[in-house]
Amino acid sequence: MRQTSLSRKSIEFSPFLVGTMRLGKWGEDFSTKQWIDFVEKSLELGLRDFDHADIYGDYTTEADFGNVLKEKPHLRNEMQITTKCGIKMPAENRPTYRIKSYESSEQHIIESVENSLRNLQTDYIDVLLLHRPDFLMDRNEIAETFYKLKDAGKVKYFGVSNFTTPQFEMINAVFPLVTHQIEASLLHLKPFEDGSLDQLLMKNIKPTAWSPLGGGHFMHKGNSKAEQELNRTLKNLSEKYELNNAQLMLLFLKKHPSGIIPVLGTSKLVRLEEALKLETKTMEKEDWYALYSAAKGEELP
Repeated sequence: MRQTSLSRKSIEFSPFLVGTMRLGKWGEDFSTKQWIDFVEKSLELGLRDFDHADIYGDYTTEADFGNVLKEKPHLRNEMQITTKCGIKMPAENRPTYRIKSYESSEQHIIESVENSLRNLQTDYIDVLLLHRPDFLMDRNEIAETFYKLKDAGKVKYFGVSNFTTPQFEMINAVFPLVTHQIEASLLHLKPFEDGSLDQLLMKNIKPTAWSPLGGGHFMHKGNSKAEQELNRTLKNLSEKYELNNAQLMLLFLKKHPSGIIPVLGTSKLVRLEEALKLETKTMEKEDWYALYSAAKGEELP
């Protein structure tokens, strides 16, 4: 295992990441023209980070995005691409995968990166994340693989997604990670309580957050007592801050001192525009706790 004094170089993300999962086969199934329009307008808004995973669209969404860069290669210098690997998911174009499993071997990571580079029509990936923790992972093998990809200029930065705090530390101890993508929202408060955000704050590593709107909670009323209380609190604060529920849920995340960067999984440009309006907004601390308590369904202890 190589020893290194490699410092953690910071990476500057946009205020929000543009998620691609629902733009392809798993959602809107954009045409190449729609992809181009969406990407160009996202860039015009100042959102230059696009979040991918190799499995999206049953291993097709990266190639859909790659068609944008094939037709407009100059856009590559205006953006940063995050993608993920490590999930082996049975699909029509992965006939050898018998069951869904996790894989972090050198061979799988490198093959995944080569596939992503080809599909995305790019020579390098800005940020590569291990999508899920492989319970059988060899951290030294992972570190050596990351170094090989970095030395070859194929990946600039590395991180993980959905890891526990010990799992994150296990990898970070042998290779400097630049982010941890976690699920975080008013409907998923676990990272605020299990030390995930504290760990990243302590290490000055920015987290990114998937499903920041709790799977579209703001679009339905909810039936449980906690959901009803959360909706009531959102309604009251919506009037106070002159923001809609989705904006409030994002502002809740942005208030945290760790600097959470939400991944916006929308296909509607107006949603991106609405999110960017939050850059001039701040939430009062008591209002943050009002939302937290409402989401928990109980007062603080």
